[in-house]
Amino acid sequence: MKLKTKNLLTLSEISKKEFSQLIDYSIKLKKELKKGGNKPILKNKTLTMVFQKPSTRTRVSFEIGIFQLGGNAINLSSNDMQLSRGESIEDTAKTLSRYTDCIMARVYDHKMLEKIAEYSDVPVINGLSDSFHPCQILADFMTIKENKQKLKGLKIAWIGDGNNVCNSMIYGCALAEAKMSIATPKGFEPDTNVVKEAKKSTEIEITTDPKIAIKNADVVVTDTFTSIHNRDPKRIKKFLPKYQVNSDLMNLAKKNAIFLHCLPAKRGSEVTSDVIDGPQSVVWDEAENRLHTQKALMVFLINA
Repeated sequence: MKLKTKNLLTLSEISKKEFSQLIDYSIKLKKELKKGGNKPILKNKTLTMVFQKPSTRTRVSFEIGIFQLGGNAINLSSNDMQLSRGESIEDTAKTLSRYTDCIMARVYDHKMLEKIAEYSDVPVINGLSDSFHPCQILADFMTIKENKQKLKGLKIAWIGDGNNVCNSMIYGCALAEAKMSIATPKGFEPDTNVVKEAKKSTEIEITTDPKIAIKNADVVVTDTFTSIHNRDPKRIKKFLPKYQVNSDLMNLAKKNAIFLHCLPAKRGSEVTSDVIDGPQSVVWDEAENRLHTQKALMVFLINA
């Protein structure tokens, strides 16, 4: 149970086999927990969590996750550290490496995360950056496999902003060999380099028409139109009402399609309440599965 890579920053670091193993092990850990608890695989191990941004699911899932595996977590905001007084990222990473077994960082600039990883002697996990959100995608594909019993060959429709979560979903589709159709307004497309790389392993379609993207989709995914790193309210005008996932749009997907949203959601904006609370929605399972995939990831990296 280990990865060849030292860190997980984008999902591009791992192989298709490793991705599949992570998903399957996450499902195993979930079943174990429901039956009475997980074994203390990470006993006496410590996770240091660094947050530049607010967090609900990421913080709680990592902190509870390592506790359930026998370890401990410490939570630090930028203001808690000497970073706020000018200490370099390099020196901070080197210092934390002497205390902890793994660093999870939730940052604005992805380059900062890369620098932490470069100077850290222990594994570094991307808990979200302005470019990628790999941990979310592990939970998403675990949820998809639980509901569809497979990943390869499925069609995943992304409706909305080609943001950090979308970039990671593209990498996830490449690893799972699932097809992906992305509907986003002009100027809001995902990273072109990510798309180019993913196309080597699977089909990636980009369109401005949500009806084209969602047709015959097995999975429908959306995210907020404004995010932590971009709160410009004028953005919303580019997306509404065309890119809202409502019942009319969902009806164009397969009848047994499932709906995903990484949360937090803005009801009445990117998604309507009848969809996110409806029978096709699996967002609460998806949120729960952050716990199980986070645990699997820590086991694979810390025990490497």
